[in-house]
Amino acid sequence: MCQYSCTEGLANSWHAVHLGQFAIGGASIVFTEAAAVTEGGRISPNDLGIWNDAQAEALAPIAGFIREQGAAPGVQLAHAGRKASTARPWEGGGPLSPEQGGWSDIVAPSALPFAPGHAEPRAASDGDIAAVRAGFVSAARRALEAGFEVVEIHAAHGYLLNEFLSPLSNRRTDQYGGSLENRTRLLREVIADVRTVWPERLPLFVRISTTDWTEGGWDVEQSVELSGQMEALGVDLIDCSSGGNVADAKIPVGAGYQTAAAARIRREARIPVGAVGMITQPAQADTIIRTEQADLVLLAREMLRDPHWPQRAASALHQPAPVPVQYGRAWG
Repeated sequence: MCQYSCTEGLANSWHAVHLGQFAIGGASIVFTEAAAVTEGGRISPNDLGIWNDAQAEALAPIAGFIREQGAAPGVQLAHAGRKASTARPWEGGGPLSPEQGGWSDIVAPSALPFAPGHAEPRAASDGDIAAVRAGFVSAARRALEAGFEVVEIHAAHGYLLNEFLSPLSNRRTDQYGGSLENRTRLLREVIADVRTVWPERLPLFVRISTTDWTEGGWDVEQSVELSGQMEALGVDLIDCSSGGNVADAKIPVGAGYQTAAAARIRREARIPVGAVGMITQPAQADTIIRTEQADLVLLAREMLRDPHWPQRAASALHQPAPVPVQYGRAWG
């Protein structure tokens, strides 16, 4: 979950406490928020970054603390695409002009704004695409040096890589547009690029939006086809989210509303998947795993509400709770 609390992309004491609490609370993997791989790839001026060495150095002790608590530190690598240069949610979330602290050079697959009132991006050139690919590679290398043990490539929620996937945001006529093969090309290239620096022994996840929830857009069938190619590229798990690329999409949000798509990808593409979205109860998460709908469950908002959710879930399911020795007296 983005915290929008950085200056110049640098993690600070907020991030140390915010992320550290989840490791103390028993999570098995603790992911950072989306870390921008280029300065122009931030959602807001206050985003976390990993496009330079100072940012990686600021993240290193946080990754170390997470690891010391028995969890795997993970980092999510992202580029905001046409959703870049916006204000923080509690400051309205709207587009920012350069005079307001935003920036004007916003790239996307095509010159299509995300929504009315948003800045019109420019269609990415070959040079822009090469820079994006290089940004992901450099970010993955820095993540490794900082001590992270899992990398997730963010290709969901209407950010750049997701924009290339969807025909609603990608109207290109070159090798990166048109056919499914072409629209998925950049993501496949980024995955292959990242695997040149991210060791085979460490997991590589990819987060996708399984559907745009809009007719004529990206859908589960295309997600299955793309996911079926991922394992050969070095991907270990597909994190199955949805939506975010169409501003007025009608999304049927409800308990476990994205799990069916995850289960279908797992079954048909034969690759491990993570389920996410309105999973709040221990029995609900347990059922998803036991019935083989997914290989792991990822929580975000529920963990913000209760950082000790994994410990409470373990107790509710009569499993050993991973509790720090400092807290042992409280848990009995």
